Amino acid sequence: MELTAPMTPRILPLLDDRNRAFWTGGKNGELLLERCARCERWQHPPVGRCEACEGEVVHAPVSGSGTVFTYTVNVHPFHPDVPPPYVIALVELLEQPGLRMVANIVGAEEPQLRIGLPVQVAFEHAGEHYVPIFTPVDD
Repeated sequence: MELTAPMTPRILPLLDDRNRAFWTGGKNGELLLERCARCERWQHPPVGRCEACEGEVVHAPVSGSGTVFTYTVNVHPFHPDVPPPYVIALVELLEQPGLRMVANIVGAEEPQLRIGLPVQVAFEHAGEHYVPIFTPVDD
């Protein structure tokens, strides 16, 4: 898993006991998500308990591999420091059907983008945070 310097300014969340593992796992090249110790279901975003069975969750690494479930190319300049266009995607991770997360796709030209595009996590380092982003991989 690649680590890059921040490419775009971001509004980052305050770290707390629930989200710290997710936002800092990239320091070690790991995308850490909650997994239920009882039913073994993965979930994201972190909520501190299993949403399926109310069991205790642990933070565990996932492969970081997935596919683009859907995406949009933003062309509207919402912030002067973030020049468009940029891609916002819903990525479905390989560990479990329906395990999805919102992230930017980087390193892809618009003609390459498509639903089902295989992607791999990378991280942008921003202070204490390691922001998960995704890059295309060869089919």
